[in-house]
Amino acid sequence: MAWTIAITALVTLLVVTLAMNFKTSEKTLERKIEHRYAVADPQFRREMGVLLGPGIIPGNRVGDLQNGDEIFPAMLEAIRGATTTITFETYIYWSGDIGAKFAEALAERARAGVKVKVMVDWVGSIKMEDDLLKRMQDAGVEIHKYRPLKWYNLGRLNNRTHRKLLVIDGRIGFTGGVGIADQWEGHAQDTDHWRDLHFRIEGPVVAQVQSAFNDNWIKTTGVVLNGADYFPPLEPVGAMDAHMFVASPAGGSESMHLMYLMAIAAAERSIDLEAAYFVPDPLMIQALQAARHRGVRVRVIVPGKHIDSETVRLASKAHWGELLLAGVEIHEYQPTMMHNKLLIVDGLMTSVGSTNFDIRSFRLNDEASLNVYDAEFAARMTEVFEADLKPTVLYTYQMWKDRPLRQKLAEKFILPIKSQL
Repeated sequence: MAWTIAITALVTLLVVTLAMNFKTSEKTLERKIEHRYAVADPQFRREMGVLLGPGIIPGNRVGDLQNGDEIFPAMLEAIRGATTTITFETYIYWSGDIGAKFAEALAERARAGVKVKVMVDWVGSIKMEDDLLKRMQDAGVEIHKYRPLKWYNLGRLNNRTHRKLLVIDGRIGFTGGVGIADQWEGHAQDTDHWRDLHFRIEGPVVAQVQSAFNDNWIKTTGVVLNGADYFPPLEPVGAMDAHMFVASPAGGSESMHLMYLMAIAAAERSIDLEAAYFVPDPLMIQALQAARHRGVRVRVIVPGKHIDSETVRLASKAHWGELLLAGVEIHEYQPTMMHNKLLIVDGLMTSVGSTNFDIRSFRLNDEASLNVYDAEFAARMTEVFEADLKPTVLYTYQMWKDRPLRQKLAEKFILPIKSQL
């Protein structure tokens, strides 16, 4: 009798714990956002900066970095030039060539007296060798893992930090899509090296990037990083308006979802989207359909045959039919895994960062995206988008209809769990 009660209690605990991990924010959007104004309308910026996130700040400069050949040298150069503080948060940090380079650069700065704070996701860093951790810790790097496997974290194991943030001396920031692993090295030259984007940031908005790092540092350590070493006075260095947008289930994850919906609802001419994981929910589908009905050109680039999650591909394609019928262009990237996260609306607003176009990013992960309101930057990123468009195959509605029966059946099993992909 006692063992029956014990087993029942254990099963109940497991079921409750699983249910807690599937739980998303209580703040859930249920209705489509209507088109009330354009991206160029001051009301759009007013609501993006007041209703949703931190205020939009002028005077910034943002530069794009293409693939590991540009991204990693720029990040490492900034780290090696740090004089006071380094704060670094990432989802994936694995061992390997680039993992060792970052560990050594961070350790060297710590030995030189720089305050180095590192946050890696527990799941994303499972492949990280203990030697790398020890090398950094022995040098004085303060490193923590986000939501490790502990009894008190069991109900939140599904909530991961997917943010990619690096801030040097409180003055130079980086964000984008790359993890610290060897598949991001190179220039997307073959299937072993991924296509990705990252961004170097200067100007007053860097303080918001630092604040985004502080968010999870406080959650994990209970310590606030403040003072001039982390938040120095920042003068304007460029002409770009920007703000750093963050979301997490603990803080109301629907804010990122709503930000994307409002941007799409405001579009009047064009929406260009690069999405490594494209699993739109019903509201996103409705928003894209409504944009097409307004005459907005919608182009989406997704991974083709090279993707690191076949389940994501299945969940994604299940909904393509209704989008294709509405006139949404879906292009499959052919050379290698395409890991970009990029949204450009009406050639005026650009959103870049860690956020994928899926339910996990919108409702479960901790994410960070930089929104830039600048026509020149949008034009530059449109050039990048159109360069990525060249090695793609346009996916048609007929192709969708003719997909194999086994794929259609597999989609039925995947759809109920698509929020977890």
